[in-house]
Amino acid sequence: MPPSTTAIRPSAAPTLVVLGTGGTIAGRAGSAHDHVGYTAGEVGVAELLAGVQAIASSQPALAGWTLEAEQVAQVDSKDMGPAVWRPLLQRLAAHLARPEVAGVVVTHGTDTLEETAWLLQALLAPTKPVVMACAMRPATALAPDGPQNLLDALLVAATPGARGVVAVCAGQVHAAQHVQKVHTYRLDAFDSGDAGPLACVEDGQLRQWQDWPRGEGMPARLQRLLDAPSWPRVELVTSHAGADGTLVRALLAHAPRGGDALRGLVVAGTGNGTLHHELLAALQAAQDAGVAVRRGSRCAYGRVLGAGALADTAGLSPVKARLALMLELLDTAP
Repeated sequence: MPPSTTAIRPSAAPTLVVLGTGGTIAGRAGSAHDHVGYTAGEVGVAELLAGVQAIASSQPALAGWTLEAEQVAQVDSKDMGPAVWRPLLQRLAAHLARPEVAGVVVTHGTDTLEETAWLLQALLAPTKPVVMACAMRPATALAPDGPQNLLDALLVAATPGARGVVAVCAGQVHAAQHVQKVHTYRLDAFDSGDAGPLACVEDGQLRQWQDWPRGEGMPARLQRLLDAPSWPRVELVTSHAGADGTLVRALLAHAPRGGDALRGLVVAGTGNGTLHHELLAALQAAQDAGVAVRRGSRCAYGRVLGAGALADTAGLSPVKARLALMLELLDTAP
């Protein structure tokens, strides 16, 4: 559906833009006590923003700011992918280029938030803040966590000197490179592994331990991604007891129509990236056949150390390494 924009206050500078993509933060359930049997992506982003407007305007850091809401998509984030990423990247680039816009907040489901955050940072590396806001309880819950997370995200986006893509949940601020969902139900469902959180929001104030994400935007790469009729196909497999390589061989044998052939594989290994010997043999065969292969770990903490037959994921989690390999293959496409 085409994006729609709603101004919450009359035009004034500076401005924060809130882009909605759906997720639990926009979910509805039949009962205020139902935290799991809800439908994600039901409440519009303008309604979510209006719900915290009065509190936001009373915060000294946000007083006098213009808040804008724009609906980019309404999806459960388990279904996130290029169909939403393309327009989200386009709208982010457009709003970040506006001189009066100091930052952008993106409402997003928790299931794939870490992937979207990493992709946005890798492609945009914005000098302004892009803050991902989410929730573990639907908007209709007796005690929803979305309003506080959204308010915290607005405060982070309005922080002088803030930049880069970060995620805010349960009062903690996580950098896009490190953030990962680690719990199925708890309100503080996110973690940043060995790096730890970047900052926290306490009573409307930011307490910061690490510097903001750095980087330079890649407009040429971004445009290639937006223009590509399809993105390089990269799949994720896991090593486990009894992993015999059947899935890898099946992926290699599959010849889909339309040229969507397998281009890359990321494997989540056990421990320090170790792989069942039969799976390793299948992955080496795939690499010999021209498929790019990267080796990571199933572990939530640590990175793969030591050289091996397969290149490692350079410290990225397997799901983020899949996107990194996709971009790498896009860069080398003829």
